[in-house]
Amino acid sequence: MPITDFKAAQKWAKLPKDIQDLLVNNVFCSNCGVTTIFKYTLHDDKFGILLKGNCKKCGTDVARLIENE
Repeated sequence: MPITDFKAAQKWAKLPKDIQDLLVNNVFCSNCGVTTIFKYTLHDDKFGILLKGNCKKCGTDVARLIENE
C-alpha cells in the first residue's frame, strides 16, 4: 500500500479538484512524453508537493513537482 505524507496530503487537499486533475494528467515520462500519473503518492518537499507514481501508458516510474506559491 502506498504511503502518503500527511503534510503533503494537506497541501494537496487545498488545491481545487480541477487543478489536481490538470496536474495529474500533465506529467512527463521519458518513454511516452506527456502522460497521466497513476498509483501515486504525495511527498512533502522543500519546494512543494512531490507526486511519485507510474506512467499510465507504459508503467515507468514518473514524478511531478508542484511548486510552492
